[in-house]
Amino acid sequence: MSTENTVLEVKGLSKQYKKGVYASQNVCFNVNKGEIFALIGPNGAGKTTTIRMIATLLKATEGDAVVAGHSILTEPDKVRENITYLPDEAGAYKNMTGRNYLKFMASIYAKDKASAEEYVKRGCEICELGERLEDKIGSYSRGMIRKLLLARAIMSKPALAIFDEPTSGLDIINALEIRRMIKDLAADGMSFLLSSHNMLEIEYVSDRVGIIAKGHLLEIGTPADLKEKYKTANLEEVFERVVTDNEIS
Repeated sequence: MSTENTVLEVKGLSKQYKKGVYASQNVCFNVNKGEIFALIGPNGAGKTTTIRMIATLLKATEGDAVVAGHSILTEPDKVRENITYLPDEAGAYKNMTGRNYLKFMASIYAKDKASAEEYVKRGCEICELGERLEDKIGSYSRGMIRKLLLARAIMSKPALAIFDEPTSGLDIINALEIRRMIKDLAADGMSFLLSSHNMLEIEYVSDRVGIIAKGHLLEIGTPADLKEKYKTANLEEVFERVVTDNEIS
């Protein structure tokens, strides 16, 4: 049910690639202001398809999703103004310095020069790269690049940030820094839709979790509630139970 606090409302969202074959079907969930919602599932479950429909990169076959009051079907441009999408395979221009990369991206997304300058200032603060912002991105570690990309994604303060595998390939320290950054931003009111194969990460960072398999959203709840329901010690075991039960049924 939609409320004034709802940033994302997904209503029966489906993607059919050929007759009778759905990548995702009748997916329904919502994300509230300041909430971190994780959509998890095995490979081919439909989570990436669902995320890309919400991000307006794929056109839905059925249903709709409303972001900050705007439909992905009838107002995709307005939706794009209120979201940011950071895919797993995202990269940055290696011949640019970190600062110039932020300036370049701000010039694309900001409505005026003042806003662009504000975005760059915020991005520099978020990534915490200090003097390394004057160096070319080609000299950065994977962790530094990911911090820069995350800063680029959220420097405009979107209503909804969509991240696919936000810490993929990072070492423990860099991954923890990214997770804490996400939690801090959510505490300040930003909403997140995450996808990750790292169940420990999802359990640590998420307020609620949706488990999808075979294109169907099978469970939604807090990590604590899901562990209690399935009498398991961790979210990995919940994930295994839900997916395995679905394979059997």
